[in-house]
Amino acid sequence: MAGANPYAGEVEVVLDGVPHHARLTLGALAALEGDLGAESLVALIERFEGGAFSTRDVLAVLIAGLRGGGWRGRSEDLLTVEIEGGPLACARAAAELIARAFRITR
Repeated sequence: MAGANPYAGEVEVVLDGVPHHARLTLGALAALEGDLGAESLVALIERFEGGAFSTRDVLAVLIAGLRGGGWRGRSEDLLTVEIEGGPLACARAAAELIARAFRITR
């Protein structure tokens, strides 16, 4: 699998040694907003920019991004897989997904 394309909003997430391309499509963003009970996408972005995000927020963004990239797993699957880079890499990937979805350069 070729590397993720940042210009297409993609972020690579490695699950159990297998790379996956994650990206926040419009459908993934709509589901994410509902899943997190965010008042708006702006409110969600502000959580990440202000450092007020929870691990639940990070997992929800990763799941939405993975699904937007074609992953067919379930949210429960992420509780048992090895995510390369651990919690810090997950938080970075979630922040990158949001930034790339809105073309915010990092």
